[in-house]
Amino acid sequence: MSIQIKEVTNNKDLKAFVCFPNELYKDCKYFVPTIIKQEMLTLNPEKNPSFEVCDTKLWLAYIDGKIVGRIAGIIHKPFVEKWGNRYARFGWFDFIDNEKVATALLQTAENWAGENGMEAIHGPLGFTDFDPEGILIEGFSELSTIIERYNYPYYANYIEKCGYHKDADWVEYEVEIPAKLPDKFLKISDFVQRKNNLKIAKLKTLRDILPYVDEIFSIINDIYGLMYGFTPVSEKQTEFYLKRYMKLVNPEFVSIVLDKNNKVVAFGVTMPSYSKAMQKAKGTMFPLGFYYMHNAMKKNDVIDMYFVGIRPDFQNKGVLAVMFNDLANKIIAKGYKKAETNVEFESNEKVQQLWSYFEKRQHKRRRSYFKYLVSKPRGEDDAMFR
Repeated sequence: MSIQIKEVTNNKDLKAFVCFPNELYKDCKYFVPTIIKQEMLTLNPEKNPSFEVCDTKLWLAYIDGKIVGRIAGIIHKPFVEKWGNRYARFGWFDFIDNEKVATALLQTAENWAGENGMEAIHGPLGFTDFDPEGILIEGFSELSTIIERYNYPYYANYIEKCGYHKDADWVEYEVEIPAKLPDKFLKISDFVQRKNNLKIAKLKTLRDILPYVDEIFSIINDIYGLMYGFTPVSEKQTEFYLKRYMKLVNPEFVSIVLDKNNKVVAFGVTMPSYSKAMQKAKGTMFPLGFYYMHNAMKKNDVIDMYFVGIRPDFQNKGVLAVMFNDLANKIIAKGYKKAETNVEFESNEKVQQLWSYFEKRQHKRRRSYFKYLVSKPRGEDDAMFR
């Protein structure tokens, strides 16, 4: 068996790179395809402004002319500059159940990273936190969401055999939505809102959200600034991701909390689960993808939680309760029964404390891995990350 690694250099190869998981997981009932057109834009250096600040390579693995795996290598220059660590990233990592294929792909990314002066590599990670992160290590019999990726159980085993170890874990919860919010939760929300003179923005259309977008992304850059692997999202990247996600947003399931000066204090974005719709659409919006998505908006009992943030000067003041009270009442009124939290750091006690008011189960876990490419790393790197 001979494994050939080929760099993606044209649009035909890029489409093959994007579509490979659909073939790999075609018989898996837990896998949710990405929208192929959107994924092509994300990985197109002429369309995604992330390529302006990232050196990126994409590779495909072949056996007897058939694609058997893929991987992306990323050198994120703002990350290197911000953290002072010469770490590359690998992402978009998928492969058949074959250790040699996994090894060949990882070694290709490692060699490229080393040739470009990197001392370590970690992942799976994307260009930003808006791209999928980590691989699934728990929850293989759970339906995936549209912003996270499903993978088979063998991934972690082969990655670890290549000398990688845990760098960070994210957990996900399935939360039961009650018919009525607990009285204790309501009292806390009311108290915090009155004490801090807060109000809820009135959002009826997408136009009502737009005036707050810059403040929201400013908060994202502030609050995630010291978190694992994060780098600020530029104005161009903001515009890119807005175009990608804004059409999916329903103002009915967005909450924005304002202070007395009408400045954003906290925000939360949820959406009806599009997982089953995307499975039916099989990664394309034409001819029936829009129909399935529209139905998911109208008939659904699962809500997905996407983005949550609190302005730094209002953290630890109970503002999360105010925002979630607003969201929960909207969700309850629409008859939703369950909520998918999507990923949160395993150490994020503030958010997880909210789930203590509800019936829940921690049903998924994702992991990012790390490996040094040099035998003796610099002392400051070792001290910072260990």
